[in-house]
Amino acid sequence: MREIADPLGIAFVGLGASPVWNLAETPIMPKGRYKIMMEYMDKVGRLGRQMMFRTCTVQTNLDFSSEADMVKKFRVSLALQPLGTALFANSPFLEGRPNGFLSYRSQIWTDTDPDRTGMLPFVFEDGFGFERYVDYALDVPMYFVRRGGKYLDASGLSFRDFMAGKLEILPGERPAMDDFADHLSTIFPEVRLKRFLEMRGSDAGPWSRLCAFSAFWTGLLYCPEALDAAWDLVKDWSAEEREAMRQTVRTLGLRTPVPGGRSMQQLATQVLDLARLGLRNRAHLGPSGDDETGYLHELDQIAQTGKTPAERLLERYYGPWNRDLRHIFAEEAY
Repeated sequence: MREIADPLGIAFVGLGASPVWNLAETPIMPKGRYKIMMEYMDKVGRLGRQMMFRTCTVQTNLDFSSEADMVKKFRVSLALQPLGTALFANSPFLEGRPNGFLSYRSQIWTDTDPDRTGMLPFVFEDGFGFERYVDYALDVPMYFVRRGGKYLDASGLSFRDFMAGKLEILPGERPAMDDFADHLSTIFPEVRLKRFLEMRGSDAGPWSRLCAFSAFWTGLLYCPEALDAAWDLVKDWSAEEREAMRQTVRTLGLRTPVPGGRSMQQLATQVLDLARLGLRNRAHLGPSGDDETGYLHELDQIAQTGKTPAERLLERYYGPWNRDLRHIFAEEAY
């Protein structure tokens, strides 16, 4: 990337939201689906365009070995997404100044489209499995259908009608599996199920936290011992408590209250210990003989201090940067 980018004067900055440019100044990738999505998003939420063009997450995609394994991993990772938001909160600026949030990206997702976002309470209901998730997906309004290399506007239409040959823009035609795969890609919950599980609740960050992000979820979900212990931590939380954490963490970060009278900071320490256990048990060693636990060191520092990456950026903004956000492009670029 550097070999291509450096001669062009391009660098990369790991943040959860665009720090300086307003929406009108933001160039748009000319994708056919974007026009359809933009027009529909304005009908269902206030911040959908902000999500599309001024936010950035990083996803870690993890496998499951069976339906039962998927269910347990889905529940644990969904319950702990607010913790992921706190540990990686990294979007405190917008249009050149603080925006009042530690994760403005998380705030944007709460007012994008309630039909296709959020914490999916049904995942925790008895009998949840692949079929229940497909039922949910079929009831999420469509965006588009691809035909002949073009995107046809199907915004707000029903995929169930499509399966019955009753989609008004393609009367009598039924979908192929590619159409359903496209539809799944337009659903944006905090954890998304495909042929794997996507962790979607965290802001983008510098390269060190990209490695930490993958190590964190891998240690938790790929070790049965760690996964069982994590489930014990979250299994008694109610849907209301999980949603309250999601709503609060974008401003309070690791000070967010957690069920049981604890703080998110205390939960972070516990869960990082479990992730470390999982990585040790996984025992994937590098050339020097080290395991993957070293990738968690930066998260350990965040948990120990209780300061999110966003709060560290704000300290520099009000301190040595003297409220000049241009410094972020020198100090945070990679």
